[in-house]
Amino acid sequence: MEQLNEKKLTISDVAEALGVSKSTVSRAISGKGRIGKTTRERVLTYIEKHNYKPNVLAKGLAQLKTYNIGVMLPEDYSVVDLPFFQTCLIGIEETAVSMDYDILLTMSRENDCGQLVRMVENHKVDGIVLMRTFTKDIHIEYLKSQGIPFVTVGSTNDQDVIQVDNDHKNACRELISILLMKKLSRIGLIGGIESHVVTQNRLKGYIEAHKEAGIALNQDIVFVNVEKEIMIQRAVEKLLQEQVDCIACLDDAVCMHVLNKLRKEHIAVPKQMKVASFYDSSILENNLPSITSLSFNARELGTVACKTLMELIEGNAVKQRTLLGYEVILKESTM
Repeated sequence: MEQLNEKKLTISDVAEALGVSKSTVSRAISGKGRIGKTTRERVLTYIEKHNYKPNVLAKGLAQLKTYNIGVMLPEDYSVVDLPFFQTCLIGIEETAVSMDYDILLTMSRENDCGQLVRMVENHKVDGIVLMRTFTKDIHIEYLKSQGIPFVTVGSTNDQDVIQVDNDHKNACRELISILLMKKLSRIGLIGGIESHVVTQNRLKGYIEAHKEAGIALNQDIVFVNVEKEIMIQRAVEKLLQEQVDCIACLDDAVCMHVLNKLRKEHIAVPKQMKVASFYDSSILENNLPSITSLSFNARELGTVACKTLMELIEGNAVKQRTLLGYEVILKESTM
């Protein structure tokens, strides 16, 4: 105790002496964030006893940081999207905890950012990770207007936004190019919501692969904004009528419904129809035959997004856009 009186107190000193985290000390001093009354009193009593002065606290405390980051999940995610978001969140959480930050989760619709507004205007967080991007994104516009640090998991056309994403366009371009080289010249496409930027990037990869191969794109075998099971079944029926060689699915949720429809129609994969997915998750791992797909590291995505946000919060320069790698996994469904 004597030694602490001889030097300027830091947040680390207080935290170590009381056996609590730095974020707990910060919340006790700032009065923001959830913290027990007893713990707050312990911290305030300790710093008063040791002649704490606000102007000698570390930079973070001087700015009254909350030591929380917000993570906004889309409210419209489906059960099959859950493994991706869970794995990505693990990467975010591990990184945040290692830097004495906690995570506050919120959910929002494409055209409603009310919960996000409350989180920001109540000063609950130091920065935000957006887990889905849209072509017209009111969440991005709001966060820009507030000047709060934020990072998107996913791409956006807004050049002022810091983005961390997988290279969906080139991944899909490479997969389709491989299938075209296997003489599958009529590859139908079934996909999800076109207002999702990830959908647009995957679609661009599909288009670029055909262009590079010198194969004219047939719009009659491309179905987007198809997400409900009945819509997917009808799209499969039309593709069968068009006598496509292969059905490429924009994600594994769509792929699952496509496979179910083909089974009902007694169409064997891959003998009678080839199938591929632009995303590989646990939902397809036990399917027989195994499904050709693209593999992305969702945990790494969360880790890099969180690290990037932490750099922004500290006022450091970061890359405008970070694209992570992918792996094309060729399996039985396109053999």
